[in-house]
Amino acid sequence: MPFQIMLGREASASLIMRALTIAGLSAAVAAAMAVAFIAWRTAQPALPPHSAPSAAAAQATASDQPPFITLETPRPLPPLSFVNGDGAAMTLADFHGRIVLLNVWATWCVPCRKEMPALDRLQAKLDGVDFAVVPLSIDHRGRDAVERFYRELGLTSLRIFLDPTGDAPYAINAFGMPTTLLIDREGRELGRVIGTAQWDDAAMVSRIKGYRATRDGETRAGGRTD
Repeated sequence: MPFQIMLGREASASLIMRALTIAGLSAAVAAAMAVAFIAWRTAQPALPPHSAPSAAAAQATASDQPPFITLETPRPLPPLSFVNGDGAAMTLADFHGRIVLLNVWATWCVPCRKEMPALDRLQAKLDGVDFAVVPLSIDHRGRDAVERFYRELGLTSLRIFLDPTGDAPYAINAFGMPTTLLIDREGRELGRVIGTAQWDDAAMVSRIKGYRATRDGETRAGGRTD
C-alpha cells in the first residue's frame, strides 16, 4: 500500500476520533447543566397562585373614564353651522342662553355607539329650557343613517343634528371621536372630554347642574360654577 494512502487513512481516523471526543464532551456538559438546572429549580419556593383582582380594584377599573378637561377661562368657539333633523339650518348661536353639551360623533364610530345611550339618559334627566345635548353627527349618509342608529339603540330623548360637511371636528380641534364640549350660555367652551364618558353618572350630572345654577358661566376651582 502506498505510504501516502496510509497517511491519509490515519489522518481521517484521527479527525473522526477528535470529533467523537468533542461530541461526547458536549453531551456531558449539556447533561450536567440540565441536572444543575433541575436541582436549582427544585430548590426555588413555589410561586403563589394567581388571584383575581379584588372587588374594589374591579370597581375602580370599571369606573375609569376620560377626564373632564376644564379650561381656566371660557374659550370662544368658531362659528359652527349644521342642520337639525328637519333640515333647517342652525348654528351654536341658536342655543344662546343655554348650557350646551356638544357631542361630535358618527354612526360608524364604535366608542360613540357605546356612549350615546348615556347621553340620551342625561338629556332625559336634565331636560329643560336652559340645557341641551347637541349630538352632532358627521355622517355623510345623512338623516336616514342617524334615525336608524337611534332606533337600534332605543334613543328617544336626543334630537338629531347633522354636519354633512364633516367640518365640525376641525372647527373645534377634535383629535378623535367622540369629543364632547361643555359650552356656557355665551357659546364659550368651558371644557371637554375626549373619548367615551358615562355622562349620566352622579359626578357628571353634578358638574353640569353646577354650571346650570349660574347665569354668568364663570367657573370656580374644580370645574364647577358658583
